Amino acid sequence: MIGVIDYGMGNLFSVSKALERLNIEYKIGDRPDQLHGCDGYILPGVGAFPDAMKALAEHQFIGFIHQKVEEGVPLYGICLGMQLLFESSEEGGWTDGLGIFPGTIRRFSGIDENGRAYKVPHMGWNQMNIRRPEKELLTDVENEYVYFVHSYAAVTEDEDILYATADYHSDVPAIVGRDHVVASQFHPEKSGRAGMQLLENFCRMMCRQ
Repeated sequence: MIGVIDYGMGNLFSVSKALERLNIEYKIGDRPDQLHGCDGYILPGVGAFPDAMKALAEHQFIGFIHQKVEEGVPLYGICLGMQLLFESSEEGGWTDGLGIFPGTIRRFSGIDENGRAYKVPHMGWNQMNIRRPEKELLTDVENEYVYFVHSYAAVTEDEDILYATADYHSDVPAIVGRDHVVASQFHPEKSGRAGMQLLENFCRMMCRQ
């Protein structure tokens, strides 16, 4: 059973439909007491980082997420849900994140190394560059195209957590992970075959815990 964390800022419809296509049992809860006992969790997210951290606190999920991570329960962050797993963000002024991954969330500059402007947000299909093909999450996933929508991206010095990157005028973290906590900047539920394979692989990881 997957628990989908509902703090009011996630695209729950598309995530739930993807899980249904995979015949994965799930439940959605907006308070921790509705989600205790799940085998794994998905933290979706759409919107602004400061608003999301405030909403997680209001829904009493910050301590819950840390508890589950410490217990070794698998967790998958999606889009903003991935960003929230980092230490901080500059969006709307500096805001502390969950601190599970080292690094911060910074806005794309909109200016490339040659001084030319480029479009922000990074939106649409872009190709992944798989860096850690040995990871279970990436079983049967190749350098495929996946769907991004974001104006901010993770900046980290810990290259060990970079499972995959994408090229958008620089290397952009596309999939990050450490042990049982994984996340993708893109939306797997909107990313065709590759995205569905990632979700299926996560469910397999979950079942092995």
